[in-house]
Amino acid sequence: MRKLVYGMNLSLDGYIATPDGGVNWGAPSDELFEWWLEQEQAVETFLYGRRLWETMSSFWPTGDEQPDATPAQIAFARNWRDTPKVVFSSTMADETRWNTRVVASDAIAEITRLKSGDGGRLRVGGATLAAAAMRAGLVDEFEIVTHPVLLGGGKSFYTALDSSVPLELVETRTFSGVITLSRYSVVS
Repeated sequence: MRKLVYGMNLSLDGYIATPDGGVNWGAPSDELFEWWLEQEQAVETFLYGRRLWETMSSFWPTGDEQPDATPAQIAFARNWRDTPKVVFSSTMADETRWNTRVVASDAIAEITRLKSGDGGRLRVGGATLAAAAMRAGLVDEFEIVTHPVLLGGGKSFYTALDSSVPLELVETRTFSGVITLSRYSVVS
């Protein structure tokens, strides 16, 4: 069975976006970006909700062509284009660019099908899609990268669950002295 990972950058108060959808509030560093690149290169398939897809596809298809792109950004853009992506949306037209397909039907059924197959890691991105996967008990690991900022509201990384989910701390790390990673595995 394949492992499903949910991880994103979030504020200290647990938000991944501001109330108006903004995501440019973090404390980026080359060290953190290189860590994210390493994580993304280990993923076999990205699973996106529509809003995160729109954010990612607005920049990364040509991210390696930007005049100020770093070597890590160039590698990230190329990996992003080459990695298979599944976008879950009932409103998007079929998307075939950048190794992408759209699923308009039951997201949980498709994620369950993908998880039960052979292959490498899956990464779910987008709080709404990840929340559905969490409630269905499909997420195996959480990568929580906490930035030193309070947003006071917005789109939460977390979701309400029907019951508690025991976790085991697998790794912690600090980037640039202020950003922390906490990686947890779900205890079965």
